[in-house]
Amino acid sequence: MLACGNGGSAADAQHFVAEFIGRFLKERRPLPAVNLTSDSSIITAIGNDYSFDEVFARQVEGLGRPGDVLVAISTSGQSKNVVRAVELASRLGISVISLTGSTANVLLEQSDVWCRVESTATPHIQEIPHRNPSCNLSWRRTTP
Repeated sequence: MLACGNGGSAADAQHFVAEFIGRFLKERRPLPAVNLTSDSSIITAIGNDYSFDEVFARQVEGLGRPGDVLVAISTSGQSKNVVRAVELASRLGISVISLTGSTANVLLEQSDVWCRVESTATPHIQEIPHRNPSCNLSWRRTTP
């Protein structure tokens, strides 16, 4: 599993990865997961050499494989770097799970599975990974 987002969504991506590698709800083996938002050297190198719009897509291309899952988090669903990662993941055979808000957005169109919060308030949208049982879908699908 690969995860990405910006700002508070980056923190949520980091939290998802921690739960996959650590323990979530029950004792189990660690699950493979990489947070694409944490390595400042990678992010700044890609941002400098290409553009900030490419910071996640470039990592998806280098790390992702067909059959993997990308968790894309964007409250607006319009973050260019998240959208670029989702577009590339889809072309590479990587499934996409998006967490987003209620406005019409590109992530909804590009995702295999999505969890959409019926709100335009960023704080409410960012609560979804932590409070809504329907968003435990990614955990249930990957945990035996």
